Amino acid sequence: MRSDRVIVIGAGIGGLAAALDLVAHGADVTVLERAAQPGGKLRQIAVGDALIDAGPTVFTMRSVFDALFASAGAVLEDHLQLERTTTIARHAWPDGGRLDLFADIDRSADAIGHFAGSRDADGYRRFAAEAKRIYETLEAPFIRSERPSLPGLIARVAAATPDKLFCIQPYASLWRKLGKYFRDQRLRQLFARYATYCGSSPFRAPATLMLVAHVEREGVWLVQGGMQKIAEAVAGLAQQRGCAIRYGAQVEEIIIGDGRAQGVRLASGEVLHADAVISNGDVNAVAGGAFGLGARRAVAPVPPHRRSLSAMTWAMHAPASGFPLLRHTVFFSDDYAREFDDIFKHRRTPRAPTIYVCAQDRGDSDGSGARAAERLFCVMNAPATGDTKRFERGEIDQCADSMFEALSRCGLRIERRPEATVPTTPADFHKAFPATGGALYGRASHGWLASFHRAPARSRIAGLYFAGGSTHPGTGVPMAALSGRLAAQALRADLASRKTFYPVAMPGGMSTA
Repeated sequence: MRSDRVIVIGAGIGGLAAALDLVAHGADVTVLERAAQPGGKLRQIAVGDALIDAGPTVFTMRSVFDALFASAGAVLEDHLQLERTTTIARHAWPDGGRLDLFADIDRSADAIGHFAGSRDADGYRRFAAEAKRIYETLEAPFIRSERPSLPGLIARVAAATPDKLFCIQPYASLWRKLGKYFRDQRLRQLFARYATYCGSSPFRAPATLMLVAHVEREGVWLVQGGMQKIAEAVAGLAQQRGCAIRYGAQVEEIIIGDGRAQGVRLASGEVLHADAVISNGDVNAVAGGAFGLGARRAVAPVPPHRRSLSAMTWAMHAPASGFPLLRHTVFFSDDYAREFDDIFKHRRTPRAPTIYVCAQDRGDSDGSGARAAERLFCVMNAPATGDTKRFERGEIDQCADSMFEALSRCGLRIERRPEATVPTTPADFHKAFPATGGALYGRASHGWLASFHRAPARSRIAGLYFAGGSTHPGTGVPMAALSGRLAAQALRADLASRKTFYPVAMPGGMSTA
């Protein structure tokens, strides 16, 4: 039987998930990755002898990967060692307030009651129930749909569960909606932060993003060996099933002929022909001509003012004391509105930032005690101006000063060791992910229609498909994996309609959890 040839550009999670799905269904798949290892934004940075996760650090929606591995006839636990946490994250404020959120609703409600009173504890229970309803309403007709539209979404929800049609909350902002559940402004900050998971401002993102709270409560997992192991596991299984992965292979052009994608040309001059191509880079790279002029019309570009958040990050191997860190700890600013005005309105790094710290040698409990040195990854939100703004040493140091000051106000002291610190700026992210300005989440989710403006799996050019965090259904490790599976699903359907694709029987499929 003839196997169709598919080329996947980029060994990020979206591209790897697409490759695994396709090779499991009988396609001849080659993944081309310019880096020396898989992962894309799932990167690790060497700081001395320490390897530090310096990309996504939270693993949720495990069921997505259970289904992906099952579809290839494998079991996730045979390839990854995972530990489920009981504490989702610890949160702290300059006024000395501290609050842990748990996977268990009752424990979280009790903690909130002690923190802010019984009225906000009741508000949390109502908020959690609403977040669950939103997720369950949107999972099939939107999140797992290849190309959702607003009329189609309304029709499907109305037909299946008409009583849930108005729970989606597309019109109110997340910040405004949270005011109906919480009187304590610190709690509004805490749950508004979920907008940043999509690279957006909580003051401009729709209340629909409440669903992120439900996703986290369903399970946050620690990955033994670091988040990079997820990419290595998917890549390894794909290779076992017959996929070819070439590292150090930079694609210069997607070849377009007779109105469709026909292969790629590498920087070395080598030409690889294919029946279909999946691009796992940011869609703006294609729209901006990074893969040749012929492919530019495949997708509309994302204008700079629509970009999502970038970040200033610091990977450090240093002593920390004075605060009981857990694996995931968030230190909030005392003026959330000002922070996002700085980023999205004034296009500058915030003067009073919120800082996320991932303490990678700690678990989800017993955060007490100082340590001689530990692996820390600190993140400050920043505007996606990496293509127009250079970050000089002095400005990087000023941002570091702001970060250390914000942490100190909440009680955390980190010893500054420049020789054991690797900063990353929006300009660095732009260099790593061209045509983005350093935006880490594609298009910002601002406005009630923003989610429908993400690029779908099918491009405007036949035979060219998209996967990754800048495409539907959105950002984050599990969503990127879903985007890859949606791209593979669309590609298989299109090749089958051309009567050139011959799938083989495999267990599993695109099932929901």
